[in-house]
Amino acid sequence: MIEILTSNHDNAVAIRMNGELTTKDYEPVVSLLEDKISKHGKINLYCEVGELEEVEPGAIWKDLKFDARHFNDFERVAMVGDKQWLEWGAKFARPFTSAQVEYFDMSEKARAMQWVVAESNVPH
Repeated sequence: MIEILTSNHDNAVAIRMNGELTTKDYEPVVSLLEDKISKHGKINLYCEVGELEEVEPGAIWKDLKFDARHFNDFERVAMVGDKQWLEWGAKFARPFTSAQVEYFDMSEKARAMQWVVAESNVPH
């Protein structure tokens, strides 16, 4: 499941992923992201990852296609979780995007959100 969290900032999207992720879960998120990109150009993303039970291959494919299509459309991406693989994933993603990608521990959720919605060029 992907839950869209509220945000008071037009150029930022906040989501939380838990449990099973299906292709259907991605549809409203992709629509929201594409809408924000078309309105604001570059946007920021807060992505909180909880316990993932299963991820459908189609969901992974949809995510990869979206990422490739919007390579330059993100300014900042905060990956929030408590899993070592998520921290590695954030580091691994850096060469493949023009966005600043940073990992935050679950205990740093508030700081991660502040970083995502802060003015441009604010260091982590």
